[in-house]
Amino acid sequence: MGREQWKKIWVGSAGNMVEWFDWFVYASFAVYFADSFFPKGNDTANLMNTMGIFAVGFFMRPVGGWVLGRVGDRKGRKAALTLTVTLMSASAILIAVAPTYAVAGYGGVAVLLIARMLQGLSVGGEYAASATYLTEASAPGRRGFASSFQYVSMTAGQLLGLGLQILLQRTMSEEALHSWAWRIPFIIGALGAAIVFYLRRNMLETEVYAQDDSAHSDPERGTLKALWAHRREAFLVIALTMGGTVAYYTYTTYLTKYLSNSAGMDKPTASLVSFCALFVFMCIQPLAGKLSDRIGRRPLLITFAVGSTFLTVPIMTLLRHAGSFWPALGLALLALLVVTGYTSINACVKAELFPTGIRALGVALPYAIANALFGGTAEYVALWFKKGGIESGYYWYVAGCAAVSLIVYVTMRETKTIDLNRVKPTKQEPISSPQPAQSSPSGGTSQR
Repeated sequence: MGREQWKKIWVGSAGNMVEWFDWFVYASFAVYFADSFFPKGNDTANLMNTMGIFAVGFFMRPVGGWVLGRVGDRKGRKAALTLTVTLMSASAILIAVAPTYAVAGYGGVAVLLIARMLQGLSVGGEYAASATYLTEASAPGRRGFASSFQYVSMTAGQLLGLGLQILLQRTMSEEALHSWAWRIPFIIGALGAAIVFYLRRNMLETEVYAQDDSAHSDPERGTLKALWAHRREAFLVIALTMGGTVAYYTYTTYLTKYLSNSAGMDKPTASLVSFCALFVFMCIQPLAGKLSDRIGRRPLLITFAVGSTFLTVPIMTLLRHAGSFWPALGLALLALLVVTGYTSINACVKAELFPTGIRALGVALPYAIANALFGGTAEYVALWFKKGGIESGYYWYVAGCAAVSLIVYVTMRETKTIDLNRVKPTKQEPISSPQPAQSSPSGGTSQR
């Protein structure tokens, strides 16, 4: 792969890393600031309240997916990517300066809620804009490999958050972390967003979008009416996302809390398990993406769904009794290896389902809806089962969601050979039938 291709991958995913650093540090540091915004009392109840606000951010993602997906289809992928990182920077600053319950009562909760809504808007558009950009900017035979860097960057952002958490845990007292030090990652996130804003201001538009003749002439481009014409693809995105997003958030953002609250590990050890597992997970994404370019997307998706359906209950049960670092790490790695079948290629699969004029919105809105319903509520549902004394019920919930997605993966068509340059599929064309790839072999970008 040439230098220009790597540059496109870096520019397309660097902002994604900062966006997801901000998104995930909220979840990973929630154990420290949950008591700052609510009255002292039940730790689990306060954590549930804080994660309830976390879920609100997910419910703003469909709005962000609609607004920023429309921008991406009508104004370009560059415009959408620049706007998303601006919103994320604003939300990080708000969280960093939010007043505590002791200072402003529930006023701090209001600031936290507004910040999470802005984050939801931003991430709702970021996923689709990034997925679309990375997929369109790649040669036809390397779309799986290139788009896998979306989850490389997402995981890198989370690793930075976890790494910072481990550093703060080992250099600061528990009292300081609960009092004020939890604000540090949000300040860092705001600074990182400013750097990425500069990078994205100088990025190039994708060639696929720039050469689309309808980019400025079609009044229905990027509209809900245009998306409705591709409603079968949209519902397919929701269904194939369902199992993947629940499993992903279970073994990433929720894992540290699960090991701490349920398995009885101390917080530093739980954080270290998550960090090591996520690092390996990040490294294998491109390998799986490259494999999908050779054998297709469906085999990987089916492998993920079968593994999640039948292994979730035993893995989660064993994790609860792991007791120490190495057994917990081994089980976490097994779980994330299974999840890789989904994460490494889901971005390009969704982008490959839609024509250029509706691709950003087509990926953004259905994916955001699925995440609002299943991803954003995963931790809250897990804590709800725990509070009700039936924590194992959550394991079956995750397995059930994966089983539903398995049905979709088995019945859907292969997408890796679809031509991204097609403007409008014919009525007879199946929703994801293979077509000869006729994109520019360079997968290059051009300036509009």
